Amino acid sequence: MINLDENTITQAVIDSHANASNPRLQEIMTSLVRHLHAFARDVDLTEAEWKIAIDFLTAVGQKCSTTRQEFILLSDTLGLSTLVTAQNHRHPPGHTEATVFGPFHVPDAPEYQLGDDIAQGMAGKPCFVQGAIRTIDGTPIAAARIEVWQADAEGFYDVQRPELKGHQGRGVLRSDAEGRFRFKTVLPECYPIPHDGPVGQMLERLGRHPWRPAHLHFMIEAAGYKSLVTHVFRSDDRYLESDAVFGVRSSLVAEWKKNPAGAGPDGTAYTDGYYTLDFDFVLEPG
Repeated sequence: MINLDENTITQAVIDSHANASNPRLQEIMTSLVRHLHAFARDVDLTEAEWKIAIDFLTAVGQKCSTTRQEFILLSDTLGLSTLVTAQNHRHPPGHTEATVFGPFHVPDAPEYQLGDDIAQGMAGKPCFVQGAIRTIDGTPIAAARIEVWQADAEGFYDVQRPELKGHQGRGVLRSDAEGRFRFKTVLPECYPIPHDGPVGQMLERLGRHPWRPAHLHFMIEAAGYKSLVTHVFRSDDRYLESDAVFGVRSSLVAEWKKNPAGAGPDGTAYTDGYYTLDFDFVLEPG
């Protein structure tokens, strides 16, 4: 591998993978090299531009922390997260569509009983969510694990508020014998993804906004069924057509009904009214 030039370097790198111990790794790295080299040739990449790219990726890594995943934001805003999700979750018609995982899930969310308030003091308008977990033929799925998380009225997740001592707006519930679930929370609002880092600078220079339409995150797991990671979006949100991370699916858009002042589903009197959402999830066997 001497005297390599722009016409021979690509094959030389690919040939160097010949002794890879993992065939899948070899396949992925070979394709990656081939496409990266083709990209550099396509745009006639300069040394100065490549140095900027390296500095950008370095800054992305340096921005990551236990509560901030800048590389997920980069993947999301480039549409790569949605592409990989779509490729890996080609559900038959009628099953609930998957969408991006997002950077704000955390392990060990608190567990709640059906009907509990998962907001735990999170700022926002009161909202009651209910629905069912079922199969395509309507059979209820009992004891499904339902994990939920969301942002508050100001567009922040609990992990973005270091002053909090416990979790807000996230929790784990189990569907009942009829596959039903219900919980109290607050109305989700649209919010910008974190844009005070290199990904935000990239969006600004590309003339793109950082906003996501209002949504609830759901991760649903049940024995004998494929796991589902998805959102439910508010139908009245102005960013549905321009989600910064390309995660909206029309089948995941639902109406949050505004109810007048009066007693809510929990029996509490709400002088300013409250919101309700009813949404069913259809899991695929697997």
